[in-house]
Amino acid sequence: MDEKSNSGHQRLSIVLLMVLIFGVIMVQYVCPSRSECRVLHRLGSWFTVGGATRARLGENRMQDKPQKDPYIAEDGALARFVPRYNFTEADLNRDVDFNMKGDDVIVFLHIQKTGGTTFGRHLVRNIKLERPCECHAGQKKCTCFRPGKKETWLFSRFSTGWSCGLHADWTELTSCVPSRMDSQETHKNLPRHYYYITILRDPVSRYLSEWRHVQRGATWKASLHVCDGRSPTLSELPNCYPGDDWSGCSLQEFMDCPFNLANNRQTRMLADLSLVGCYNVSAMSDEDRWAVLLDSAKRNLRGMAFFGLTEYQRKTQYLFERTFNLEFIAPFTQLNGTRASSVEVPPETQRRIRQLNQWDVELYEYARDLFLQRFQVARQQERRQTRERRQMERRRLRGRLATKQGRRLKPTEMTRVTDEEKATESTVESEVLLQDWWDLDENSTTEDYSDNVEQW
Repeated sequence: MDEKSNSGHQRLSIVLLMVLIFGVIMVQYVCPSRSECRVLHRLGSWFTVGGATRARLGENRMQDKPQKDPYIAEDGALARFVPRYNFTEADLNRDVDFNMKGDDVIVFLHIQKTGGTTFGRHLVRNIKLERPCECHAGQKKCTCFRPGKKETWLFSRFSTGWSCGLHADWTELTSCVPSRMDSQETHKNLPRHYYYITILRDPVSRYLSEWRHVQRGATWKASLHVCDGRSPTLSELPNCYPGDDWSGCSLQEFMDCPFNLANNRQTRMLADLSLVGCYNVSAMSDEDRWAVLLDSAKRNLRGMAFFGLTEYQRKTQYLFERTFNLEFIAPFTQLNGTRASSVEVPPETQRRIRQLNQWDVELYEYARDLFLQRFQVARQQERRQTRERRQMERRRLRGRLATKQGRRLKPTEMTRVTDEEKATESTVESEVLLQDWWDLDENSTTEDYSDNVEQW
């Protein structure tokens, strides 16, 4: 009898183990990216002691009071943000009249190692459009046509390819894009509006990320660096390495090359290089040259329709959506664990990197200040618009009361109107509450999304 019982228990254990293994395989199939899988979050709440009860209590509380600001979690210091620069109203209000059905074009200036690959994919795969971009497996480019036309509204790596050169900068794009668009479109020489956008990143993190990328054998030899109608000569832009690539280079070697374009890359790529004689460094002193480039980069950044910051993914999404009146399908994910952040760099080496990128450091601080001020202004405008809609709805409801003059309202009618007014206030208030995905944990750690990389 005991042997039969033990045998039955063993069979039951084997069955349960197989079910468990099957369940794990299915979860991995359904949720290949665990950090963004709601199923796993839900399963976790089921198997946590009291999880279901707390979930129900949380849902009830969410219904009873407005949600907390979802952007605070991205940078807990937002409440303590004190602006350092005085920007004009035009600098801070960046709502543009982007007409996708007309002739307007968004031009994405993609700076290396800023998360631009991920953002570029968002542009072609993650925007709610009347006519979505057509992206096919195995193809590097998507077709992003306007509704009813065979004309593109997006000039970027994943739509038009590197039409103006690999990682073309401001100098190249502004002189190249109009002629390229005219050569590709049916209706040439149209008075198009070009809305330039870009993404910036903390200079030290970006620099380390580029070093790791180059260390793995990546190069940008195909970049043209065209300025004033020509590419630089070898004497104007020498190589940092003798062979085909710089794979295996140490961080010290990377920092020691005086011609390394990784140094202050963001400032150089956003500036008008023709102001300093392009790549002819003998035209003026190094200090004067970079001062002119920094001033130009700041001016161009202010004039751009939009720019985002890698360190503020949700705010970047929010400002893009408000600027262009477009909406993304899925939320941007803030990833704090990256390959660059995993590199242990001594404090003295970090100081050296900041010195090598002193102009990028100043540009980034300027950009961050402008970015957060724009975000605050946009949020204030959103709240003001919400209050105005609420006040208009209240006036409408009170007007309904006024039309019933001449007869006394029944108590049930008074109650109904009051309830409607409260319901309206609740509805309008809920318009500023964001969708469920804004509550996702921002502290996910996965492979560096800005290393999701430029391999071609």
